[in-house]
Amino acid sequence: MKAVHITGPGTIAIVDIPAPKPKSGEALLKILYCGICGSDVQTYTGNQPFASYPRIPGHEFSARIEAIGTNDRGLTEGMIVTAVPYFNCGACHPCRTGRKNCCEKNETMGVQRDGCFAEYIVMPVDHIIDGKSLSPKTLSLIEPFSISAHAISRGGVRANDNVLVIGTGPIGMFAVIAAKRIGARVHAADVFDDRLSMARSLGADGVINTKNDVLKERVAALTDGAGMDVCVEAAGLPETFLAAIDAAAFSGTLILICNGKRETTFNHSILLKKELSVFGSRNSLNDFPPLIDAVASGRTVIDRLITDVYPFSDAVSAFERLRNNDGSTAKVLVSFE
Repeated sequence: MKAVHITGPGTIAIVDIPAPKPKSGEALLKILYCGICGSDVQTYTGNQPFASYPRIPGHEFSARIEAIGTNDRGLTEGMIVTAVPYFNCGACHPCRTGRKNCCEKNETMGVQRDGCFAEYIVMPVDHIIDGKSLSPKTLSLIEPFSISAHAISRGGVRANDNVLVIGTGPIGMFAVIAAKRIGARVHAADVFDDRLSMARSLGADGVINTKNDVLKERVAALTDGAGMDVCVEAAGLPETFLAAIDAAAFSGTLILICNGKRETTFNHSILLKKELSVFGSRNSLNDFPPLIDAVASGRTVIDRLITDVYPFSDAVSAFERLRNNDGSTAKVLVSFE
């Protein structure tokens, strides 16, 4: 079969590899759509702090079950599914205390183990999630949506909170949707007008272009000088982390979603002075089924984020498109159909 292969930073190609064979307790899946995550682009460029090489990227996908044994999950051949792409050790402190999403030895598909950018993959049956009535395109968005939904939940966002999402790549966009689902007042900040327009279309109450406006001043004007109850840092840059601290209200909350490799220098006393609550957020394990239900019911719309769909034969071009994103591209999918 064919697969996308990253041999090292900056080196990517479609290669031929042996097709996988499922073992007991595993299913063979035919990939239908893969989403390119920002972390996949980071793996390609060498900026993913947890990646190892060589690597098949990808962990956002929909698939059709090609072969599966008897199971108690109601899963059968021909079903359209997605899967939880994180693998935990089961023995470390977080695993023993119900926090498997931040396992000390976590392996995420496409980062520490090979991912879904291949014609076929095998998955443990207990990782597979029924896609119900969702289209394969929409279903491939559930994993990144779950990342943001978990972060918003972890940070304790409440109805009527003033929330600022800094960075409106797909994860930031999903954070806007997740916060609006709770009833928060959400503003989005970025340097790209196209992304900010999309954030508005997804429900943002307001947007701030930080090329044109001083973020701290706009936040003060929007909140009568108080600052934001919650700041979601969704860009992974030192500058945006510091901007989130500045924009947060005294007693406010910071939620950090995106990875980065650049170090940040700041005086930590500001966290004490404002008594800020700072939440790191990693992965998501239990959000897939309820999010699938919400999208299937029509209560939540997420497929507007899809701006580009490439055939698998052009997958390398899709990675290049995101590597040089000018802000006009949001969610890029690769089709294996």
